[in-house]
Amino acid sequence: QVQLVESGGGLVQPGGSLRLSCAASGSIFSINNMDWYRQAPGKERELVAVITGGGRTTYLDSVKGRFTISRDNAKNTVYLQMNSLKPEDTAVYYCTMTIGTPLYSGSAQYSFKDYWGQGTQVTVSS
Repeated sequence: QVQLVESGGGLVQPGGSLRLSCAASGSIFSINNMDWYRQAPGKERELVAVITGGGRTTYLDSVKGRFTISRDNAKNTVYLQMNSLKPEDTAVYYCTMTIGTPLYSGSAQYSFKDYWGQGTQVTVSS
């Protein structure tokens, strides 16, 4: 069983900052990509940032230069540092990870699957 738990959302004024965290727990062999998505009311979910297992990052154009994704492999955790926040950044933010887990307890074979966090609300408003 793998679980992703997010934290760090909240209400912030325009121009402010927030740092989101997402920690994975359970029987984890390794983690490949770690991503952040967001979904605003009435809009489709969009990919905000990606960090690969090798540390390469990509960003949604509208957040480039303001958001930074990072990971701590020892803690199975991904972060999203959000600076210069704008009202249009208001959304529920979700983390997702591609995680390899043993096929069964004690197995040396594993399979990869995408796991999602529960989501955390970010509201940017004065």
